[in-house]
Amino acid sequence: MKITNIEIYRFSIPTEPFVIATGTMYFAQNVLIKIYTSNNIYGIGECSAFPMIVGESQETCIAMAKEFARILIGKDPLDIPERMNDLLGFAAHNSTIKSAFDMALFDIAAKHNKQPLYKYLGGEKRIVETDMTIGIDTPENMATTAIELKARGCGIIKIKLGKDVHSDIERVSLIRQAVGKEVILRLDANQGWSFDEALYALGALENFDIQFCEQPMRTWFDDKLPELKANSPVKIMADESCYNHHDARKLINSGSVDYLNIKFSKSGGILEAQKIHEIALQTGTKCMIGGMLESRIAISANMHFALASPNVVFFDLDSCLLGHLVDPVIGGITYNGYFVEVSDTPGLGADAAPKFLKTCEKWII
Repeated sequence: MKITNIEIYRFSIPTEPFVIATGTMYFAQNVLIKIYTSNNIYGIGECSAFPMIVGESQETCIAMAKEFARILIGKDPLDIPERMNDLLGFAAHNSTIKSAFDMALFDIAAKHNKQPLYKYLGGEKRIVETDMTIGIDTPENMATTAIELKARGCGIIKIKLGKDVHSDIERVSLIRQAVGKEVILRLDANQGWSFDEALYALGALENFDIQFCEQPMRTWFDDKLPELKANSPVKIMADESCYNHHDARKLINSGSVDYLNIKFSKSGGILEAQKIHEIALQTGTKCMIGGMLESRIAISANMHFALASPNVVFFDLDSCLLGHLVDPVIGGITYNGYFVEVSDTPGLGADAAPKFLKTCEKWII
């Protein structure tokens, strides 16, 4: 089997504004990849650029996608490690757009084996409940949103913080008062605090029964994470500090964090995510699967990976529920309230809706 041609789509999804500590996203800056083969199998992959976190924009992803596509033409899509090494040999970093190619290759491999991706990866189905994220707003508005989520049956809420430490404490306090004790609360500061602010905030939040706090400080304060972890009553999860399995190894060996957040946009896809998971599994460090602003295509891939990764015990699979104004996907992950499932259709089981694709700018390599 050989790769014959590759289609690249500007897969922009209109959304409501989504605010985090490092900036605001006004639409989902997504890119869709379709890799076609000589066996009449095609694989689909999607990535969601988040410039203020990963440093890639939709434009840079499209530019690099054209280069990567030229490299892969004529090569064996089933040798995924070699294909991803081909991309690494051409360009370091660019993990977001690399993840779309990785995803499409795994889709091809699973389809070739006539298996849903989670089975191809050696997984099995289990109950998965996603959290729902509340973007930064006034403490009062965030508490109102939390009440609405609880009324719809949401049992796990992730609270975005990191703008102002005193307002952040008020945000958490009002939300905990609003939803009571039965709802699980997670925090995500998106690098918004300094060391002193993080130490103060996490200490002040000790009595609010917080499951964990993601990425309290900028990555350039990673050397301070062991001290923060040692003094924090709240568990610490690395997100932006953990791109690859080398980051995972260093964070774990230095005693810097309790948990890791795996995202394909950081790892470059499933292949590297598996390596992160393996290191975490060996050390008993629990993981979360998360995302940016992907549609149900990439979230389906996240779910398949999670079902094959027993050490992934936290699930942040709400990105397509965070204000997406259209759903450009057929098939794929389904939501029963906040419990999520994937079908047993071979591969990802998801594809882009043809009508939506016709509206997208397209390149063929």
